[in-house]
Amino acid sequence: MNHESLRNYCLSKPHATEHFPFDDVSLVFKVGGKMFALLPLDVAPMISLKCDPELAIELRETYPAVQPAFHFNKKHWNQIVMDGSITERQVHEWIDLSYNLVYKSLSRKVKEELEA
Repeated sequence: MNHESLRNYCLSKPHATEHFPFDDVSLVFKVGGKMFALLPLDVAPMISLKCDPELAIELRETYPAVQPAFHFNKKHWNQIVMDGSITERQVHEWIDLSYNLVYKSLSRKVKEELEA
């Protein structure tokens, strides 16, 4: 997977938006104002995703390309390096999980505003 395919998939999620809140190379994807993915554009393709803490540990132990996310709460965030060892389908599932975790955490008011 490359930067563009990762970007396109993240933006395909309902109400997903993209931003550069940190610098001009760290593309952040949000839903309802909360981040669900970070895609650095200045390095080989990798993506940081929110994850259930227990699953985060399991994924790191199972896949060498899954690591604790740099500059994030390592309990809740994984970084996936696109080194060819992880299938596109699997990455999409992890993006979906991250998006769903963040969406579920949104207040009822924010969800209603998104759906309006």
